Amino acid sequence: MDERQNTGPAAGGEGAEAQRQPRAPEDELAALRAEVARYKEEAERNWQQFLHAAADLENYKKQASRQREDAVQRARFAVLAAVLTVVDNLERALGHSTGGDDDKIVAGIRITHRHALEVLAKIGVTQIVVASVESGVEPGTIVSEMQRGYFVNGDVLRHAKVRVAK
Repeated sequence: MDERQNTGPAAGGEGAEAQRQPRAPEDELAALRAEVARYKEEAERNWQQFLHAAADLENYKKQASRQREDAVQRARFAVLAAVLTVVDNLERALGHSTGGDDDKIVAGIRITHRHALEVLAKIGVTQIVVASVESGVEPGTIVSEMQRGYFVNGDVLRHAKVRVAK
């Protein structure tokens, strides 16, 4: 009979023992250090992503706040501009009044006009003062005001429309 010794890993020879033996402590330590380094790099990447996301969120909050403030400001200006057309009509009515039989009506319009200006002043709307020179005007000088301009808390609500000398 042919007796052979099987020394391969399946037969339980030296190859199988080599697989079962633990690695050398130096090799295991190096592998663990490499694994720790990989985890540290991953943690740093995750931290940077978190910081970036937090900054993006903060920027979004600021932008949304500015957009809300701008929308409120535009809506406020639109409402006030509409109210100013009523004030303009009251001023036109006062400018065309002739007196006579309509004195009570004109007095009522004057009171309404004054009250409207007082209410607007309470919420920060003020008239833009236009300087006017009548005689001997130089070209480019304002001759008359066609429509009054207004400020709201320092911001121009409506520019004045003026007649300028040529």
